[in-house]
Amino acid sequence: MRIVIAGASGLIGHALTAELSIRGHRVVRLVRRPARSPDELTWDPKSRVLDPRALSGADAVINLSGASIGRLPWSRRYRRSILASRIDATSTLVTAIRAAEHTPRIFLSASAAGFYGSRPGEVLTEQSARGTGFLSDVAAQWEADALRVADITRVVTLRSGIVLAVDGVLKPLLLLTRLGVSGPLGGGSQYWPWVSLDDEVAAIVHLLDSSIEGPVNITGPTPATASTLMRHLAKRLKRPFWLPAPAFALRALLGDAAKDLLLVDQQPQPERLLADGFTFSHHTVESAVDAALARAK
Repeated sequence: MRIVIAGASGLIGHALTAELSIRGHRVVRLVRRPARSPDELTWDPKSRVLDPRALSGADAVINLSGASIGRLPWSRRYRRSILASRIDATSTLVTAIRAAEHTPRIFLSASAAGFYGSRPGEVLTEQSARGTGFLSDVAAQWEADALRVADITRVVTLRSGIVLAVDGVLKPLLLLTRLGVSGPLGGGSQYWPWVSLDDEVAAIVHLLDSSIEGPVNITGPTPATASTLMRHLAKRLKRPFWLPAPAFALRALLGDAAKDLLLVDQQPQPERLLADGFTFSHHTVESAVDAALARAK
């Protein structure tokens, strides 16, 4: 397949590009600087500039582009960047797909489990309604933009959980753990929607050959709390897990980021992936953490 990827330089994009190349696919990366090789094409999503010929005849377009939500704190200006970077990229791709002489067969566009908001006690599937909060608003707009080409190509919106990787969300948690100041965040009983990097990539590859359309939860099959994840990390590093960070202090320090990232309580289930025959490599958060640490060695 000829696959065009936006956001190929990010954590998921880098791993996905490597996996697709190993499988013999031709990957073309969209870059925001002058192209330096035949597998690069220049675009400018901020100015909504992308030559439709870049996508014409592609088998698939994968959109992973967007400002990191892991950069803290979220100032008012950075919240605007989080939304604008996603809408600019998605709208640019959608416009080019619609203008392409030969329409790509598949458009996989990133979204987030944040779509559901904080929903304590609920088991969430792709049929569940959207929630409330900043990330829920962002994800809803992000998905709506991607679905504007659902009339001409198969569109899948990837509602990914927290991707566990040492270069991603685990980085600050590892620092706290190594310093010996790890402990429950806001109580620690809140469920985090996690997924291993291996399974995130494998799920995207699976969806290229699937017939699924619409939203897909890419989250680990076994729910886990924040404390389960962090306690296992402390165990692996042989460090204490003891110092609680009260919810009010996290909210005062980080605002919306605390509510949407650290204190969020949700249990999205990968119902559609499992029904489609996808097999997870990492069924528990402990296994996913172990895999992340092993990958980093």
